[in-house]
Amino acid sequence: MKIYDWPTGPYPARVRIALAEKNLQSDVEFVPINLWKGEHKTPAFLAKNYSGTLPVLELDNGICLAECTAITVYLDALVGEPTLTGRTPLEKGVIQMMTKRAEIEMLDAISVYFHHATPGLGPDVEHYQNREWGLRQRDKALRGMHYFDGVLKKQPFIAGEAFSMADIAVIGGFIFAAAVKLPIPQECTALLAWFARMQERPSVREQLAVVPPKH
Repeated sequence: MKIYDWPTGPYPARVRIALAEKNLQSDVEFVPINLWKGEHKTPAFLAKNYSGTLPVLELDNGICLAECTAITVYLDALVGEPTLTGRTPLEKGVIQMMTKRAEIEMLDAISVYFHHATPGLGPDVEHYQNREWGLRQRDKALRGMHYFDGVLKKQPFIAGEAFSMADIAVIGGFIFAAAVKLPIPQECTALLAWFARMQERPSVREQLAVVPPKH
């Protein structure tokens, strides 16, 4: 398998953590796509993923899977018992729900903030920016952090009693927040304590230690 990504990107980080959790790193060839040079918007890459986003998983038969959730579902079912996407119908439903909430309320909101209210990937890539919209999404992300803080006051993990791809999605949010220097509110004590615990997992610790390539 090939994975097209940028090593420290918050969305690619989600798949890299999932790979580590499933011990599949040695089965993958990583192909870097330079976001800062806009390589994810070239015709060659758009032929693999119409939306021009990272990461993308390419199988030996040429089939390409985009979107972190889809890739994680595939990887989780590829070897052994599912450990990230749920075993029972209820677990699967809750994990999917909380993963989507992590994306909408935190990760994607930070992404919009990054692309619209900061220099983003630079003028060669950011052809349109709406600062007001970006700041609104920053505030949405902060509200999302408070939401997840409330969730974690009642349970140990984002989707319940076990680590899942919903936790990975929120970890991606933390990675993005750090990249754009958006502090996690200090009053979100349960969320911050959860992230401290997450950093004890080898898969998360290894990803956070990756040094970003120069651009």
